[in-house]
Amino acid sequence: MKPFKLLFLLSILAIQSCKTQTNKINGVSFVSSRQPIDQSHTYPVVNLNANYAAVMPFGFIRDLSLPEVKFNGERQWYGERKEGAAQYITELNKQHIKIMLKPQIWVGHGQFTGYIKMTNEADWKTLEDSYSKFILEYADLAAKMNVEIFCIGTELEGFISNRPDYWFKLIKDVKAIYKGKLTYAANWDEFKRTPFWSELDFIGVDAYFPVSESKTPTIAECLLGWEKHKGDILKVHQEHKKPILFTEYGYRSVDYTGKEPWVSDRSMTQVNFDAQTNTTQALFDTFWKEDWFAGGFIWKWFHDHEKSGGESDSRFTPQNKPVEALIRKHYKSYE
Repeated sequence: MKPFKLLFLLSILAIQSCKTQTNKINGVSFVSSRQPIDQSHTYPVVNLNANYAAVMPFGFIRDLSLPEVKFNGERQWYGERKEGAAQYITELNKQHIKIMLKPQIWVGHGQFTGYIKMTNEADWKTLEDSYSKFILEYADLAAKMNVEIFCIGTELEGFISNRPDYWFKLIKDVKAIYKGKLTYAANWDEFKRTPFWSELDFIGVDAYFPVSESKTPTIAECLLGWEKHKGDILKVHQEHKKPILFTEYGYRSVDYTGKEPWVSDRSMTQVNFDAQTNTTQALFDTFWKEDWFAGGFIWKWFHDHEKSGGESDSRFTPQNKPVEALIRKHYKSYE
């Protein structure tokens, strides 16, 4: 091969390598609403430079000890049902937004799903049958709509640790229906113990790791706070040889947001945009440059952008807050 041809080929390979390193899943967690969506609701997602959206239909359990998952009920919001999920996927796809379909469980009174645990074999069987119907119905929807990623569950450690054989069978049943990429959304303090990563395509983590105890954490403090967590995450990646996907990430615009990022206590109302922006910047700086990191889905994004978030909002959404501009710029860099 002539020298100039070899140099040209090496240049092309270098460009392709750079593209591989910078191409990430830049996602939003698109909140289920009461109504159908249209271009006015999807354009702000495009404007954020997002390339993925998590669509999240819901199943409901009345109490941690009750085994039946109810879903697609008339009393549910439109976006929480199968019909709504399909319509959201269609509208987002029109804007070339790819999809992670992420059916989730809501337990009555907001009880933590990780504590779901039955007390007898009959109830366990009822829960398994009920959950399978829920997940397989949405796996079928994911297959029919050519969804890129399907998430088989979110923060269900008690269910998984007590019934691991069921979960391996469920994954096999899902694969018989759906041929795309699979993940599971493990809680930040759960992912190291999840037994079935070898059967999935992404190691999914809801990334609410504590990174700073300061009222307004600096970027430097948060980078330091990430060091141990990053090491733990990397070990799991190296053990299973699967990319890491933050199935949820984000911070509230509130004081001490890096201390216990999972807390959604409505009594925390002191708005702090610097805290939200600094913690988010540190997360981006820690992970997005890594080849073993696939990307993530910001928590959370509401359909009615103009009325969401804003200067008095202390919740998770980045909408109409300084951090939205940071995310837009960052996602642009990793298209």
